[in-house]
Amino acid sequence: MGLRRKARECALQMLFAADIARTRADELVRTYWSELGEPELDDEARDFATRLAMGVLAHLPELDERIRRRAEHWRIERMAVVDRNILRLAVYEFLYEPTPRAVVINEALEIARRFSTYEATQFINGILDAIRRDLDLEQPRPDEPDTEDDERSASA
Repeated sequence: MGLRRKARECALQMLFAADIARTRADELVRTYWSELGEPELDDEARDFATRLAMGVLAHLPELDERIRRRAEHWRIERMAVVDRNILRLAVYEFLYEPTPRAVVINEALEIARRFSTYEATQFINGILDAIRRDLDLEQPRPDEPDTEDDERSASA
């Protein structure tokens, strides 16, 4: 497993703890790395994990609103804790990190396969794909392929 995926998993664990324990962000990060953190992670991966977790917590209302708009008939608070935090992480990365959107979705799905259920993986995929399409219209990235064109050519 790559260090960036492991860093995303660490960020997910921090967000899970924040969601359950309602711990302050600074205390959460300090406690996580001193008690649970992955010793094999280098400083760059640890910084990435911390940046993701802190970024999600700092932008929570905005992230939840984007998820809420695409999660028809689902309230955020009724989603499984793991699933909503995987979604939050991915949407944060869509908006605030230079990671290609297709990579963000693939990483979220791999993490969901490890920490959630098959049905949740499908649910997460559907929501993230819809949010990705919204962002492709709002904030196109010229360095990324147009996935709708790719989908049309694949079905031809």
